Amino acid sequence: MPQANLSEIYSPSFHLDYLEATLRLNSNMKRKFPTGSEDDQKDEKKKQEEVCYAPEIIKPELLELPSELKYIDFQVNGAASWGKCAPYNPQRQLRISALNEKPVFNEESPALCFYVHGIDGRARAATVHFPNGGPPVPTPRFMPVGTKGTLKGVLPDEIANMKCPIILANTYHLEIQPGTELINSVFNGLHNFMGGMMPSSFNLSAPQPDQIVNHETDNKTDIEESFKNKNIKGRQQRRLYNLLTDSGGFQMVSLASLSVVTEDGVMFKSPYTGENMMLRPEDSIRCQNDIGADVIMQLDDVVSSVSVNEERFRAATLRTLRWYDRCVKAHRAPERQNLFPIMQGHLDVSKGGLRELCLAGFKCRDQFNNSSSEGNSKKLKHTMSTRKRIPGFAIGGLAGGENKDDFWKVIDHACRHLPDDRPRYLMGVGYPLDLVVCTALGVDMYDCVYPTRTARFGVALVDEGQMKLKRHEFAPGNPVGNSNVPIDTECPCEACSRGVSRGRLHALLKANNPIAVQLLTQHNVTYMMGLVSRMRESILRKEFHVFVRSFMKKHFSSKYNNVQVPEWVKDALNAAGISLESRTNES
Repeated sequence: MPQANLSEIYSPSFHLDYLEATLRLNSNMKRKFPTGSEDDQKDEKKKQEEVCYAPEIIKPELLELPSELKYIDFQVNGAASWGKCAPYNPQRQLRISALNEKPVFNEESPALCFYVHGIDGRARAATVHFPNGGPPVPTPRFMPVGTKGTLKGVLPDEIANMKCPIILANTYHLEIQPGTELINSVFNGLHNFMGGMMPSSFNLSAPQPDQIVNHETDNKTDIEESFKNKNIKGRQQRRLYNLLTDSGGFQMVSLASLSVVTEDGVMFKSPYTGENMMLRPEDSIRCQNDIGADVIMQLDDVVSSVSVNEERFRAATLRTLRWYDRCVKAHRAPERQNLFPIMQGHLDVSKGGLRELCLAGFKCRDQFNNSSSEGNSKKLKHTMSTRKRIPGFAIGGLAGGENKDDFWKVIDHACRHLPDDRPRYLMGVGYPLDLVVCTALGVDMYDCVYPTRTARFGVALVDEGQMKLKRHEFAPGNPVGNSNVPIDTECPCEACSRGVSRGRLHALLKANNPIAVQLLTQHNVTYMMGLVSRMRESILRKEFHVFVRSFMKKHFSSKYNNVQVPEWVKDALNAAGISLESRTNES
């Protein structure tokens, strides 16, 4: 009988296979020779799972600083930040691009072009361009979440009609069903799978950016063959919208009934099948490469922001850096897909704290900072100099129930340190109030299930807050809720533009008619697209502070949300240079 070598025996995959084989053997033995009661069998299974999913023992080496961080003096200003421009550094000005400037893709950034068009305070109006045939992405930008490759109740062309240039899809759910390998092999990526492509005429003599051309035999026959292989058959396709995918790490922790993080990856119990599964950084990148999204995320070590285990947070922060390195190594398509790292570090924004350790780690990994990284070994510098520039950065570890005071301070800290010439993406944040405050602090992109999920509960979003249409005040004929008028007479969504009244929506919701949810989903997504567009326009006009004051007056002085402006909002806006108390005549 062949024997496994020691490296195989001590590998996590061998351990997982051995564990599953043992569980199956025990299960078969119990079926053949039943012993004890059914409760005893359940207890035995529970004990086995407790052993399998026992929390990781945090060894001292997991808490040690990597070599690139050991000699950094974090007491020196700028140790964990990139070269900042105004308003952070008045001595240096960021290049401002014209709105119609054509995107440029080069070897350092082959898959993303980021132009800043205007700055008002710390808020930015910019555009993200991708070379893959999708529309430009104006920022600030909110991205609706299409969990399994679709926004529930919304057709692909309706997404484009709502002026939504980019949506998010969940790697975890797509890998479970139908499988990312199938999405790639059968549909040639998620854009085709979800119907997000629009065929249009093209000229064979003028190939588009995503055409596969053999430059040695560059002729029409080769181009036609490449399109046949992509099931396009002689017609170039334009993407209705761009895609961003998450890594799957958050879903494994939030949805899996049992999970444990090890250095190799995350082992979890599938909520669908009950099977034990392992997701490594390499697996996450393979799945996202198969999906073909324009922006993909590294697998990070996710810890709940309300946890109190300081050792676990430190281990997770340093592990996120190591996992990013593994993601970069596994990435098959950096010329087409942008890999964003995720900033972790709990709520620690102190000098040399966890957030600064993570920032400094990624700064060392960014191409333009390799030559100036003091204290690193020559070998480390050589290794990192082979990397391409990081195209953008995500701020993670928030939106998990932490105190709002801590929430805004982490975002403020990140925007003060991250580079100004690349997009900043705040993960999992989607409340309209949070978008306004975080845009003031310098964030560019957001995603959240909130607008679409709250629509399924009969809630419409407006500047004044939440309009809960199932309430009796919106019943047909009730004058209290103005039931005979649309949600918002100025909203261009399908329901409001057609004059569908609040009372009609109330009746449809009470009858559990799916049309109501479809209309509310379209309204909420349209509202979020309108909100970020209004912020962008006000930034370009240098009137963002006026917009903020007007929004806050509506949001906190209405019957839907009749409370005082929270102190955390005032503090965050003050940090961004916006006071709600001054110039009241502008609002």
